[in-house]
Amino acid sequence: MEDLIGRGREAMSLFLRSDQARVDEVVTAIAWSIYQTENATRLAKQAVENTGLGNVRDKVTKNQRKTFGTLRDLLRVRTVGIIADDPQRGIVQYAKPVGVVAAITPSTNPVATPVNKAMMAVKGRNAVVIGPSPAGWPATATTVDLIRKELSRVDAPADLVQVLPAPVSKERTQKLMRAADLVVVTGSQNNVQSAYSSGTPAIGVGAGNVPVIIDSSADLARAAQKICASKTFDNSTSCSSENAIIVLDDVYDAAMEALVQAGGYRTDPSEKSQIEKHLWINGNLNPRLTARDSAVFARAVGLSDAAKEAQFFMVEESHFSADSRFADEKLSLVLTVYRARDLDDAIGIIQGVLGVQGRGHSCGIHTADPEHARRLAEKIDVVRVLVNQAHTFGNGGSFDNGLNFTLSMGCGTWGGNSISENLNYRHFINVTHLSTTVEEDRPSERDLFGSYWAKYGK
Repeated sequence: MEDLIGRGREAMSLFLRSDQARVDEVVTAIAWSIYQTENATRLAKQAVENTGLGNVRDKVTKNQRKTFGTLRDLLRVRTVGIIADDPQRGIVQYAKPVGVVAAITPSTNPVATPVNKAMMAVKGRNAVVIGPSPAGWPATATTVDLIRKELSRVDAPADLVQVLPAPVSKERTQKLMRAADLVVVTGSQNNVQSAYSSGTPAIGVGAGNVPVIIDSSADLARAAQKICASKTFDNSTSCSSENAIIVLDDVYDAAMEALVQAGGYRTDPSEKSQIEKHLWINGNLNPRLTARDSAVFARAVGLSDAAKEAQFFMVEESHFSADSRFADEKLSLVLTVYRARDLDDAIGIIQGVLGVQGRGHSCGIHTADPEHARRLAEKIDVVRVLVNQAHTFGNGGSFDNGLNFTLSMGCGTWGGNSISENLNYRHFINVTHLSTTVEEDRPSERDLFGSYWAKYGK
């Protein structure tokens, strides 16, 4: 472990002399190593072969889209030298590296997440050591190898990006966390907690379990299409995938029909029981059914022939307590459907669902009424509320919203996290504040206390 960290520090010392243009060139090299179609496809195939999770087509899209969007964001900001100058306050900000970053990545995204974190880390002139899941290690190792070849091609230190050697274990990952200067974790909550207890400054992300409202004013066909596209992308491996929808009573039947037309299958009570019986084993999600193709899932569960032709499966539910399986994150093509009397009832159901899992992460609404979206944002303790969007494509940044591109979404203290925004380049830099004197800004006592005195006296 000391060797990995030492090599990273040596690479950083060489890279530290780089100006912004050179840093951006190296970040672009990292992006290009995965963005080129041949590599994106090769890595997607390997990821599915290694983990059994998701599908190749969507992983190719994810590899390219997330990398492209992240590169766009990174090339628009400064991380070298002066990054902000406020003469009025007399403050000049200088960006500095945080050090060697331990980037812990999940089996669901063994390619895109490592590249995403490597780009952000190197943008801050840091080195990064990727700590992948055991199942994802081969694909991640190939990814890092391609990155290192591209770094060498542009004459940058290859050791700016390294991977924890196999065999990956909990113990070795914890050693990496303790040895690094910063830990950034995407994945299981066990890994997040390990990072927080490692003694190293850490950034973790919370669990997903996204609930979305369809209200009476929504364009039902468009909402259904977006929900279908989001739910089925990469077989629902994303923490941003819709796990529940809450449909207002007066459009319930029409919305369900729109969802069926979009590719959903409406299960009956006996099929619901079959899904529950097979999707959870001894209280845990069945790994043989998570993130599997719809036809594979339908056959394994014993659903009808019609279900085998569907893209996802809708289970109607009325409970959202801790003992209700369908209120939880399912990491599969199963979508829980709740019926709500009105918007207030729908907001209450969201609070209940997030109380089971996912507090702090995200929720959304399909509506034509901006006031409904604002009410939802005011009432629910989440970092992201998406309006008329597909969550899988919007939560982690999109070309038609203002969120930063990322594969790691902070959930605030609600989700046990230190950040309440999308992971971005700012989390990979330290900032030195140069402070000079300015014209004195000292209000009078009356300016500050006057209204208080008037109301309560001195």
